Amino acid sequence: MIDVHNHLQQFDRPDLVVETMKRAGITGCVVNGTTEADWETVSSLAQRHPGFIRPAFGLHPWYLSQRTPGWLDSLRRFLDLHPEASVGECGVDGWMDGVTWDEQIDILLPHLAIARERELPITLHALKAWPALEQALQAEAPPSSGFLLHSFGGSPQQARQWAKMGAFFSFSGYFLHARKAKVLESYRHIPTDRLLLETDAPSMTPPTEWITHPLPESRNHPANLPAVASGLARCLDLPCSDLIALCDRNATRFFGTIG
Repeated sequence: MIDVHNHLQQFDRPDLVVETMKRAGITGCVVNGTTEADWETVSSLAQRHPGFIRPAFGLHPWYLSQRTPGWLDSLRRFLDLHPEASVGECGVDGWMDGVTWDEQIDILLPHLAIARERELPITLHALKAWPALEQALQAEAPPSSGFLLHSFGGSPQQARQWAKMGAFFSFSGYFLHARKAKVLESYRHIPTDRLLLETDAPSMTPPTEWITHPLPESRNHPANLPAVASGLARCLDLPCSDLIALCDRNATRFFGTIG
């Protein structure tokens, strides 16, 4: 079972978290950097857990103001250091204050260019920002293998539209909350060969009834992934084992072998 999106670098004892994940049946994960300040930690985690952790490096739109003038050279350096790495988390966010759409798109475009030039998977964050993301993808094409919309929270119509554009979609346990029923319904409209599982840990915590590994302050443990899979399987009327096998195949097709 593969967690295609988390942030293990945000845990105080990530190596202990990895051991708990393995005991829960998770065989690998993609750890996404979000800012220059955490890329070194992501790199170190991948070196300590080869095979299990696939690193990813990118600038999350929330942290664009923290970037240095040399951020793009630094991104290339970490990708050179980790040929197995992917690009991300990067993207656009409509809830942000103080950062214009133009600035967000200007930072996203080099991520897309690097991913396409190197034929690397890319993980995109998009929140209330679908027109801006479409604008960016029209200006700078993604890799031919497609792109991942992590924690996709769009409508059924948007799911169908983005699937035609080459998107993969990852489901997080947060959408099992009753108030997210409309989003959960969207996953019925996603092609099964584009569906992936994630936790986005320590964020996107599932409802209490789907938490197997509780943490203080309502933080999300990535070992909750099997329960997340069970919740999505129930929604899609699939045996959980079938859903996990399907999503693992999709993850391998998109990211390459993990675990």
